Amino acid sequence: MSASTARSVRSHVAPAGRDDESRTAYARPRLQVVAGGKGKQESGNAASEIFGRIKTVSVVHVIISVVFLFAALLGSLALRTQMVQDSFEAAQVQSNISKLNQDVEDDQAQLDGLQASLPDRAQKMGMVPQSGPLSIDLQGYQPKDKGQ
Repeated sequence: MSASTARSVRSHVAPAGRDDESRTAYARPRLQVVAGGKGKQESGNAASEIFGRIKTVSVVHVIISVVFLFAALLGSLALRTQMVQDSFEAAQVQSNISKLNQDVEDDQAQLDGLQASLPDRAQKMGMVPQSGPLSIDLQGYQPKDKGQ
């Protein structure tokens, strides 16, 4: 006998420890058409009801998922828009603060210049600096026309 003949003969034989009946248990399932209505087969009707419920539940889940995703998209868009507006307002406020700081610095420089020129202007007007402490005695003070 040749080797190829031995293999073909052995390939139809069940493996060691198994018989031919276990081989048929794993056979490929067959598809069958189930005919019937409400009165003929209750088990077929129950299966179609379960399938219908599963279909309805899955459609509801899909609708809920789409609505949730759409709401999340709109929420994200609204949040991003609000963030951009807040950023723009913050930039404007910062610009106004820097302008006001610059105005304060300019006014302070002008005030310092006026204070520095004050003694010269007073001297031109004929004023003299005070040479000692100043005291006022009001004990002999009489108002002019008190009762008249």
